Amino acid sequence: MTSTNEHGQGRDYPSKAVVDLTAIRHNLSVLRAAAPGALQLATVKANAYGHGLLPVALAALEGGADWLGVAQLAEAFTLREGLDEAGVARANAPILAWISTSSSDFAAAIDADIDVSVSWTWVLADICAAARQVGRPARVHVKIDTGMSRAGSPLADLPALASALRMAADDGLIDVVGAWSHMSRADDPSEAGNASTANHVRIFEEGLAILADAGITPRIRHLAATSGILWHPETHYDMVRAGIGLYGLSPDPAVSSAADLGLVPALTLRAPLTSVKVIEEGTPASYGGTWVAPTRRWVGLVPLGYGDGILRAASNRARVTVHTASGPLDAPLIGRVCMDQFIIDLGPAEGDVGTPTARSGDAPATVGDIAVLFGAGHDGDPLADDWARAATTINYEIVTRLGAHIPRVYADRDDSTDGGAAHE
Repeated sequence: MTSTNEHGQGRDYPSKAVVDLTAIRHNLSVLRAAAPGALQLATVKANAYGHGLLPVALAALEGGADWLGVAQLAEAFTLREGLDEAGVARANAPILAWISTSSSDFAAAIDADIDVSVSWTWVLADICAAARQVGRPARVHVKIDTGMSRAGSPLADLPALASALRMAADDGLIDVVGAWSHMSRADDPSEAGNASTANHVRIFEEGLAILADAGITPRIRHLAATSGILWHPETHYDMVRAGIGLYGLSPDPAVSSAADLGLVPALTLRAPLTSVKVIEEGTPASYGGTWVAPTRRWVGLVPLGYGDGILRAASNRARVTVHTASGPLDAPLIGRVCMDQFIIDLGPAEGDVGTPTARSGDAPATVGDIAVLFGAGHDGDPLADDWARAATTINYEIVTRLGAHIPRVYADRDDSTDGGAAHE
Protein backbone atom coordinates (compact mmCIF):
# COMPACT_ATOMS: atom_id res chain seq x y z
CA MET A 1 0.00 0.00 0.00
CA THR A 2 1.42 3.38 -0.95
CA SER A 3 0.43 6.99 -0.57
CA THR A 4 1.32 10.48 -1.67
CA ASN A 5 2.53 13.09 0.76
CA GLU A 6 0.38 14.59 3.49
CA HIS A 7 -0.84 17.41 1.25
CA GLY A 8 -2.27 15.00 -1.30
CA GLN A 9 0.13 16.19 -3.96
CA GLY A 10 2.13 13.99 -6.27
CA ARG A 11 -0.52 12.14 -8.29
CA ASP A 12 1.33 10.62 -11.25
CA TYR A 13 4.53 12.30 -10.12
CA PRO A 14 7.23 9.81 -11.12
CA SER A 15 9.65 10.20 -8.24
CA LYS A 16 9.12 9.25 -4.61
CA ALA A 17 10.80 9.81 -1.28
CA VAL A 18 10.19 6.73 0.85
CA VAL A 19 10.47 7.43 4.58
CA ASP A 20 11.06 4.51 6.93
CA LEU A 21 9.27 5.36 10.18
CA THR A 22 10.73 2.30 11.88
CA ALA A 23 14.17 3.78 11.23
CA ILE A 24 13.03 7.04 12.86
CA ARG A 25 12.08 5.21 16.04
CA HIS A 26 15.26 3.12 15.95
CA ASN A 27 17.44 6.20 15.62
CA LEU A 28 15.74 7.79 18.61
CA SER A 29 16.54 4.70 20.66
CA VAL A 30 20.21 4.93 19.66
CA LEU A 31 20.37 8.58 20.66
CA ARG A 32 18.49 7.90 23.89
CA ALA A 33 21.08 5.30 24.82
CA ALA A 34 23.77 7.94 24.34
CA ALA A 35 21.98 10.36 26.70
CA PRO A 36 19.92 8.11 28.98
CA GLY A 37 19.46 10.63 31.78
CA ALA A 38 17.99 13.42 29.68
CA LEU A 39 14.60 14.19 28.21
CA GLN A 40 14.56 13.89 24.43
CA LEU A 41 13.28 16.53 22.02
CA ALA A 42 12.76 15.39 18.43
CA THR A 43 13.62 18.24 16.08
CA VAL A 44 11.13 18.19 13.21
CA LYS A 45 11.79 21.64 11.78
CA ALA A 46 11.92 22.29 8.01
CA ASN A 47 9.25 19.68 7.30
CA ALA A 48 11.16 17.21 9.46
CA TYR A 49 14.37 17.78 7.50
CA GLY A 50 12.42 17.07 4.32
CA HIS A 51 10.96 13.80 5.63
CA GLY A 52 7.42 15.04 6.38
CA LEU A 53 6.37 16.97 9.46
CA LEU A 54 3.38 15.15 10.94
CA PRO A 55 4.26 11.52 10.10
CA VAL A 56 7.74 11.93 11.56
CA ALA A 57 6.43 13.76 14.62
CA LEU A 58 3.93 10.99 15.32
CA ALA A 59 6.61 8.33 14.83
CA ALA A 60 8.93 10.21 17.17
CA LEU A 61 6.28 10.38 19.87
CA GLU A 62 5.57 6.68 19.40
CA GLY A 63 9.31 6.12 19.73
CA GLY A 64 9.38 7.80 23.13
CA ALA A 65 10.33 11.40 22.33
CA ASP A 66 9.31 13.70 25.17
CA TRP A 67 9.19 16.95 23.18
CA LEU A 68 8.96 18.20 19.62
CA GLY A 69 10.87 21.18 18.27
CA VAL A 70 10.52 23.38 15.20
CA ALA A 71 12.18 26.63 14.19
CA GLN A 72 9.31 28.60 12.69
CA LEU A 73 6.24 29.46 14.72
CA ALA A 74 4.10 28.92 11.61
CA GLU A 75 5.31 25.34 11.43
CA ALA A 76 4.49 24.89 15.12
CA PHE A 77 0.88 25.86 14.39
CA THR A 78 0.71 23.32 11.56
CA LEU A 79 2.20 20.67 13.79
CA ARG A 80 -0.16 21.35 16.68
CA GLU A 81 -3.19 21.27 14.39
CA GLY A 82 -2.08 17.93 12.96
CA LEU A 83 -1.43 16.44 16.38
CA ASP A 84 -4.81 17.65 17.64
CA GLU A 85 -6.53 16.05 14.65
CA ALA A 86 -4.60 12.82 15.32
CA GLY A 87 -5.93 12.78 18.88
CA VAL A 88 -2.58 13.37 20.57
CA ALA A 89 -3.05 14.99 23.97
CA ARG A 90 -1.19 18.29 24.20
CA ALA A 91 0.30 17.30 27.54
CA ASN A 92 1.97 14.36 25.77
CA ALA A 93 3.39 16.46 22.94
CA PRO A 94 4.92 19.73 24.13
CA ILE A 95 6.22 21.84 21.24
CA LEU A 96 9.01 24.41 21.28
CA ALA A 97 9.33 26.98 18.47
CA TRP A 98 12.34 29.27 18.46
CA ILE A 99 12.01 31.78 15.61
CA SER A 100 9.62 34.69 15.98
CA THR A 101 9.31 38.22 14.63
CA SER A 102 7.66 41.46 15.67
CA SER A 103 4.52 40.28 13.86
CA SER A 104 4.34 36.83 15.44
CA ASP A 105 0.97 35.79 16.85
CA PHE A 106 2.00 34.96 20.39
CA ALA A 107 -1.63 34.89 21.57
CA ALA A 108 -2.30 32.05 19.15
CA ALA A 109 0.87 30.33 20.35
CA ILE A 110 -0.36 30.49 23.95
CA ASP A 111 -3.75 29.13 22.91
CA ALA A 112 -2.04 26.28 21.03
CA ASP A 113 0.17 25.42 24.02
CA ILE A 114 3.34 26.17 22.09
CA ASP A 115 6.46 27.12 24.01
CA VAL A 116 8.40 30.04 22.55
CA SER A 117 11.98 31.21 22.81
CA VAL A 118 12.97 34.56 24.33
CA SER A 119 16.25 36.26 23.51
CA TRP A 120 15.40 39.96 23.86
CA THR A 121 13.26 42.19 26.03
CA TRP A 122 11.19 43.37 23.06
CA VAL A 123 10.13 39.78 22.37
CA LEU A 124 9.28 39.34 26.03
CA ALA A 125 7.15 42.51 25.94
CA ASP A 126 5.19 41.18 22.97
CA ILE A 127 4.72 37.82 24.68
CA CYS A 128 3.51 39.48 27.88
CA ALA A 129 0.99 41.57 25.92
CA ALA A 130 -0.31 38.37 24.35
CA ALA A 131 -0.54 36.67 27.75
CA ARG A 132 -2.67 39.54 29.07
CA GLN A 133 -4.91 39.21 26.02
CA VAL A 134 -5.33 35.45 26.40
CA GLY A 135 -5.60 35.49 30.15
CA ARG A 136 -3.01 32.87 30.95
CA PRO A 137 0.80 32.73 31.07
CA ALA A 138 3.02 32.01 28.11
CA ARG A 139 5.55 29.19 28.36
CA VAL A 140 9.02 30.45 27.45
CA HIS A 141 12.57 29.20 27.06
CA VAL A 142 15.18 31.91 27.53
CA LYS A 143 18.01 31.60 25.02
CA ILE A 144 21.57 32.47 25.92
CA ASP A 145 24.03 33.34 23.14
CA THR A 146 26.92 31.04 24.01
CA GLY A 147 28.97 31.85 20.93
CA MET A 148 26.87 31.19 17.84
CA SER A 149 26.07 34.91 17.35
CA ARG A 150 22.56 34.18 16.13
CA ALA A 151 19.56 34.45 18.44
CA GLY A 152 20.17 34.45 22.16
CA SER A 153 20.97 37.06 24.74
CA PRO A 154 24.67 37.88 25.16
CA LEU A 155 25.87 37.77 28.75
CA ALA A 156 26.15 41.57 28.80
CA ASP A 157 22.44 41.93 28.04
CA LEU A 158 21.22 38.97 30.03
CA PRO A 159 20.86 40.70 33.45
CA ALA A 160 18.30 43.13 32.00
CA LEU A 161 16.41 40.31 30.31
CA ALA A 162 16.55 38.21 33.49
CA SER A 163 15.11 41.07 35.53
CA ALA A 164 12.29 41.52 33.02
CA LEU A 165 11.63 37.78 33.06
CA ARG A 166 11.40 37.85 36.86
CA MET A 167 8.89 40.70 36.83
CA ALA A 168 6.81 39.03 34.11
CA ALA A 169 6.82 35.76 36.03
CA ASP A 170 5.79 37.56 39.24
CA ASP A 171 2.90 39.13 37.32
CA GLY A 172 1.77 35.69 36.18
CA LEU A 173 2.41 36.46 32.51
CA ILE A 174 5.07 33.85 31.79
CA ASP A 175 6.26 30.46 32.96
CA VAL A 176 10.01 30.13 32.39
CA VAL A 177 10.10 26.49 31.40
CA GLY A 178 13.58 26.33 29.92
CA ALA A 179 16.96 27.89 29.31
CA TRP A 180 18.85 26.84 26.23
CA SER A 181 21.41 27.51 23.53
CA HIS A 182 23.11 26.08 20.43
CA MET A 183 26.73 25.03 19.99
CA SER A 184 28.64 25.93 16.84
CA ARG A 185 31.38 23.27 16.70
CA ALA A 186 30.18 20.26 18.64
CA ASP A 187 30.75 18.13 15.52
CA ASP A 188 34.43 19.13 15.38
CA PRO A 189 36.71 16.82 17.41
CA SER A 190 39.82 18.93 16.84
CA GLU A 191 41.52 20.71 19.70
CA ALA A 192 40.01 24.00 18.55
CA GLY A 193 36.58 22.42 18.15
CA ASN A 194 36.64 20.93 21.62
CA ALA A 195 37.82 24.23 23.05
CA SER A 196 34.88 25.94 21.34
CA THR A 197 32.43 23.48 22.88
CA ALA A 198 33.98 23.94 26.31
CA ASN A 199 33.58 27.69 25.89
CA HIS A 200 29.91 27.28 24.97
CA VAL A 201 29.40 25.26 28.17
CA ARG A 202 31.23 27.89 30.25
CA ILE A 203 29.11 30.74 28.87
CA PHE A 204 25.94 28.70 29.32
CA GLU A 205 26.79 28.11 32.96
CA GLU A 206 27.49 31.82 33.44
CA GLY A 207 24.15 32.60 31.85
CA LEU A 208 22.36 30.18 34.14
CA ALA A 209 24.02 31.86 37.12
CA ILE A 210 22.80 35.27 35.95
CA LEU A 211 19.27 33.90 35.66
CA ALA A 212 19.53 32.33 39.12
CA ASP A 213 20.70 35.64 40.60
CA ALA A 214 17.47 37.17 39.27
CA GLY A 215 15.39 34.37 40.78
CA ILE A 216 14.88 32.51 37.49
CA THR A 217 15.34 28.75 37.77
CA PRO A 218 14.29 27.05 34.51
CA ARG A 219 13.09 23.49 34.90
CA ILE A 220 14.66 22.28 31.66
CA ARG A 221 18.16 23.26 30.55
CA HIS A 222 19.11 22.13 27.05
CA LEU A 223 22.23 22.68 24.99
CA ALA A 224 23.06 19.50 23.06
CA ALA A 225 21.87 18.58 19.58
CA THR A 226 22.96 15.35 17.89
CA SER A 227 26.69 16.13 18.02
CA GLY A 228 26.47 16.96 21.69
CA ILE A 229 24.42 13.85 22.37
CA LEU A 230 26.99 11.61 20.72
CA TRP A 231 30.31 13.21 21.57
CA HIS A 232 29.91 15.64 24.49
CA PRO A 233 28.10 14.08 27.47
CA GLU A 234 28.90 17.14 29.59
CA THR A 235 26.39 19.08 27.46
CA HIS A 236 23.38 16.81 28.08
CA TYR A 237 21.84 18.74 31.00
CA ASP A 238 18.07 18.09 31.43
CA MET A 239 17.09 17.64 27.78
CA VAL A 240 18.80 16.93 24.47
CA ARG A 241 17.60 17.75 20.97
CA ALA A 242 17.75 14.93 18.42
CA GLY A 243 18.22 16.53 15.01
CA ILE A 244 20.11 15.02 12.09
CA GLY A 245 20.65 11.76 13.99
CA LEU A 246 16.87 11.29 14.20
CA TYR A 247 16.90 10.85 10.42
CA GLY A 248 19.73 8.32 10.47
CA LEU A 249 22.52 10.63 9.35
CA SER A 250 25.75 11.47 11.10
CA PRO A 251 26.42 15.11 12.00
CA ASP A 252 29.90 14.56 10.58
CA PRO A 253 30.56 11.37 8.61
CA ALA A 254 34.29 12.16 8.69
CA VAL A 255 34.20 11.68 12.45
CA SER A 256 31.84 8.69 12.52
CA SER A 257 29.56 7.38 9.81
CA ALA A 258 25.90 6.67 10.43
CA ALA A 259 26.70 2.94 10.26
CA ASP A 260 29.46 3.38 12.86
CA LEU A 261 26.94 5.10 15.12
CA GLY A 262 24.23 2.48 14.61
CA LEU A 263 21.95 4.94 12.82
CA VAL A 264 19.76 3.96 9.85
CA PRO A 265 19.06 6.54 7.10
CA ALA A 266 15.28 6.96 6.99
CA LEU A 267 14.77 8.47 3.54
CA THR A 268 15.22 6.80 0.15
CA LEU A 269 14.85 8.94 -2.96
CA ARG A 270 14.00 7.01 -6.10
CA ALA A 271 12.71 7.59 -9.62
CA PRO A 272 11.97 5.43 -12.68
CA LEU A 273 14.08 5.79 -15.79
CA THR A 274 12.13 7.65 -18.46
CA SER A 275 14.54 6.95 -21.33
CA VAL A 276 17.21 4.40 -22.21
CA LYS A 277 19.15 4.81 -25.46
CA VAL A 278 22.51 4.64 -27.20
CA ILE A 279 24.62 7.68 -27.94
CA GLU A 280 27.68 7.66 -30.17
CA GLU A 281 31.28 8.28 -29.19
CA GLY A 282 31.96 12.01 -28.98
CA THR A 283 28.33 12.93 -28.22
CA PRO A 284 27.90 15.54 -25.47
CA ALA A 285 25.43 15.07 -22.62
CA SER A 286 23.21 17.86 -21.26
CA TYR A 287 23.77 21.62 -21.28
CA GLY A 288 27.20 22.99 -21.95
CA GLY A 289 28.71 19.73 -23.16
CA THR A 290 30.58 19.23 -19.89
CA TRP A 291 30.64 15.45 -20.50
CA VAL A 292 31.33 13.79 -23.83
CA ALA A 293 30.85 10.07 -24.48
CA PRO A 294 34.30 8.42 -24.52
CA THR A 295 32.88 5.44 -26.45
CA ARG A 296 29.51 4.33 -27.73
CA ARG A 297 27.35 4.37 -24.55
CA TRP A 298 23.99 3.43 -23.15
CA VAL A 299 22.50 6.35 -21.24
CA GLY A 300 19.41 6.70 -19.06
CA LEU A 301 17.28 9.64 -18.02
CA VAL A 302 16.18 10.25 -14.41
CA PRO A 303 13.20 12.61 -13.94
CA LEU A 304 14.61 14.71 -11.09
CA GLY A 305 16.53 17.98 -11.28
CA TYR A 306 17.44 21.13 -9.45
CA GLY A 307 13.77 22.17 -9.49
CA ASP A 308 13.22 19.18 -7.20
CA GLY A 309 16.15 20.04 -4.96
CA ILE A 310 18.85 17.99 -6.69
CA LEU A 311 21.99 20.04 -6.39
CA ARG A 312 23.44 21.18 -9.71
CA ALA A 313 26.84 21.11 -7.99
CA ALA A 314 26.63 17.30 -8.13
CA SER A 315 26.82 17.36 -11.94
CA ASN A 316 29.38 14.86 -13.30
CA ARG A 317 30.16 13.74 -9.74
CA ALA A 318 27.24 11.91 -8.12
CA ARG A 319 26.12 8.34 -8.77
CA VAL A 320 22.87 6.39 -8.59
CA THR A 321 22.02 2.71 -8.40
CA VAL A 322 19.64 1.41 -11.04
CA HIS A 323 17.75 -1.70 -9.98
CA THR A 324 17.42 -3.84 -13.09
CA ALA A 325 16.15 -7.34 -13.82
CA SER A 326 19.80 -8.45 -13.77
CA GLY A 327 20.57 -6.79 -10.45
CA PRO A 328 21.76 -3.40 -9.22
CA LEU A 329 23.77 -1.30 -11.67
CA ASP A 330 26.06 1.51 -10.52
CA ALA A 331 25.59 4.49 -12.82
CA PRO A 332 27.40 7.85 -12.71
CA LEU A 333 25.58 11.11 -13.32
CA ILE A 334 26.87 12.63 -16.57
CA GLY A 335 26.52 16.20 -17.76
CA ARG A 336 24.84 19.00 -15.92
CA VAL A 337 21.80 18.48 -13.74
CA CYS A 338 18.84 20.12 -15.48
CA MET A 339 15.78 21.66 -13.86
CA ASP A 340 13.69 18.48 -14.07
CA GLN A 341 16.03 15.63 -15.05
CA PHE A 342 19.58 14.38 -15.36
CA ILE A 343 21.40 11.79 -17.45
CA ILE A 344 23.27 8.72 -16.21
CA ASP A 345 25.85 6.52 -17.92
CA LEU A 346 24.67 2.91 -18.14
CA GLY A 347 27.83 1.56 -19.74
CA PRO A 348 29.34 0.77 -23.15
CA ALA A 349 27.16 -0.20 -26.10
CA GLU A 350 28.34 -2.80 -28.58
CA GLY A 351 28.21 -2.39 -32.33
CA ASP A 352 29.63 0.00 -34.87
CA VAL A 353 28.62 3.60 -35.27
CA GLY A 354 25.24 3.82 -36.93
CA THR A 355 24.44 0.10 -36.53
CA PRO A 356 20.70 -0.13 -35.76
CA THR A 357 21.04 -3.52 -34.03
CA ALA A 358 23.02 -1.93 -31.22
CA ARG A 359 20.02 0.15 -30.33
CA SER A 360 17.56 -2.74 -30.49
CA GLY A 361 19.77 -5.25 -28.65
CA ASP A 362 19.91 -6.01 -24.96
CA ALA A 363 20.16 -2.82 -22.95
CA PRO A 364 21.65 -2.85 -19.42
CA ALA A 365 18.43 -1.27 -18.09
CA THR A 366 14.95 -0.52 -19.32
CA VAL A 367 12.49 2.32 -19.04
CA GLY A 368 10.72 2.01 -15.70
CA ASP A 369 13.69 0.52 -13.86
CA ILE A 370 14.12 2.33 -10.53
CA ALA A 371 17.10 4.58 -9.96
CA VAL A 372 17.90 5.14 -6.29
CA LEU A 373 19.68 8.42 -5.74
CA PHE A 374 20.30 7.81 -2.06
CA GLY A 375 18.93 5.67 0.73
CA ALA A 376 20.10 3.35 3.47
CA GLY A 377 22.89 1.73 1.45
CA HIS A 378 21.06 -1.48 0.56
CA ASP A 379 22.27 -3.25 -2.61
CA GLY A 380 24.97 -0.66 -3.06
CA ASP A 381 22.54 2.27 -3.05
CA PRO A 382 24.34 5.59 -2.51
CA LEU A 383 23.94 7.47 0.75
CA ALA A 384 22.99 11.09 1.27
CA ASP A 385 26.59 11.41 2.46
CA ASP A 386 27.80 10.39 -1.01
CA TRP A 387 25.70 13.11 -2.65
CA ALA A 388 26.92 15.61 -0.06
CA ARG A 389 30.53 14.84 -0.95
CA ALA A 390 29.75 15.07 -4.66
CA ALA A 391 28.13 18.48 -4.19
CA THR A 392 30.68 19.67 -1.58
CA THR A 393 27.97 20.25 1.01
CA ILE A 394 26.49 18.47 4.05
CA ASN A 395 23.96 15.66 4.29
CA TYR A 396 21.53 18.04 6.05
CA GLU A 397 21.14 19.99 2.81
CA ILE A 398 20.73 16.90 0.63
CA VAL A 399 17.60 15.71 2.43
CA THR A 400 16.15 19.03 3.59
CA ARG A 401 16.12 20.75 0.21
CA LEU A 402 14.01 18.07 -1.53
CA GLY A 403 10.97 19.66 -3.12
CA ALA A 404 7.74 19.44 -1.14
CA HIS A 405 6.01 18.36 -4.37
CA ILE A 406 7.90 15.05 -4.38
CA PRO A 407 5.49 12.51 -2.85
CA ARG A 408 6.52 11.19 0.55
CA VAL A 409 5.61 7.54 1.03
CA TYR A 410 5.73 6.23 4.59
CA ALA A 411 6.92 2.71 5.36
CA ASP A 412 6.31 1.21 8.76
CA ARG A 413 7.68 -2.24 9.34
CA ASP A 414 8.10 -4.62 12.22
CA ASP A 415 11.76 -4.95 13.22
CA SER A 416 11.40 -8.74 13.21
CA THR A 417 10.53 -8.93 9.53
CA ASP A 418 11.96 -7.78 6.24
CA GLY A 419 8.59 -6.66 4.97
CA GLY A 420 6.41 -3.72 5.76
CA ALA A 421 3.72 -1.41 4.56
CA ALA A 422 3.65 2.11 3.28
CA HIS A 423 0.85 4.43 4.29
CA GLU A 424 -0.38 7.98 4.60
